Amino acid sequence: MKSGRSLVDLAHELERQISSKRDLVVPSSFLQCRTEEGGDLKLIVDSRQGDGEYGVTGLARRQLADKLKIPFAYFERMRTEQPALLDRNINTWLQTDGDRRMLRTLDGQVRAVLSDRYRRLDNFDLAENVLPILQRLEGARFESVELTDTKMYLKVVTPRVEFEVAPGDVVQAGIVITNSEVGCGTLSVQPLIYRLVCKNGLIASDHALRKTHVGRSLTTEAESVNVFRDDTLAADDRAFFLKVRDVVEAAVSEATFRQVAQKLQKTRDIRLTGDPVKSVEVLANRYTLNDTERAGVLRHLIVEGDLSAYGLVNAVTHFSQDVDDYDRATEFEALGGKLIELAPGDWKELAHAA
Repeated sequence: MKSGRSLVDLAHELERQISSKRDLVVPSSFLQCRTEEGGDLKLIVDSRQGDGEYGVTGLARRQLADKLKIPFAYFERMRTEQPALLDRNINTWLQTDGDRRMLRTLDGQVRAVLSDRYRRLDNFDLAENVLPILQRLEGARFESVELTDTKMYLKVVTPRVEFEVAPGDVVQAGIVITNSEVGCGTLSVQPLIYRLVCKNGLIASDHALRKTHVGRSLTTEAESVNVFRDDTLAADDRAFFLKVRDVVEAAVSEATFRQVAQKLQKTRDIRLTGDPVKSVEVLANRYTLNDTERAGVLRHLIVEGDLSAYGLVNAVTHFSQDVDDYDRATEFEALGGKLIELAPGDWKELAHAA
């Protein structure tokens, strides 16, 4: 499993962000773009409050381009080569766009451009409600926690529930909770299988609870800018966090864990009778792995020497530890979970590739 930061570091960063985060709901006509030579793009909120000027992150640029229906590759080319042309494009479409936008800002940067129907389920509130629940799990270990530009991750394992997949090969029950404040996915609670022998994590996405960030429009006033600070937001998610508590307990229950672990165990009986190189190529094509990722999975498969579906699953999850980007590493842990859910016909294609 990919290592992250310490729980103390996570808490400090979440607390720091409280004072620096700001949310605005803005009519598109109140926004203007100014791009400097060199491609430094600024978004200006033109309102009676004189709210000011913000930098724009790469993710927010992509979201802005998408909402204005400007192809992102062309957006970026204009930004670096023809900034005045980019400003004319953006500002023209903003003035004719009747929609309202939620701008999520942090440290003076617009980090997300979202719909005014976007429902905030913030990381600090989630951690405040969920960490005490996780800490009450018997023998709970926070194996990996991280806060990236797009998501927060909490990955916890408990030795209370174990399963021996093979002699001496023990897995333990765990849970992974993820949330995105910037529109890069739902809040989700998913069971986690943790393999002790190599510290691999496998995420069982098919058993997840997900909460979408979509709600009612935050305002019906057409000509105003609404500013939302974290310390004034209403705590309207209490019922949902109670549901999260119930799902956490269910995810590490004996029944759920055994069901997932037995699916993992069954992959031991599927032999890779074809060319393992071709098997990994089929996997890479199906799940859009790049050449480096494909080579890394193949290396783990060969080194570990288990030419079975179980060996391939473990090669995928083990490779996650080699990936620099934490978000992408977690996707490999989730890919392991997808593989144990494959139908026999899909495994046949992988196992007999030649």
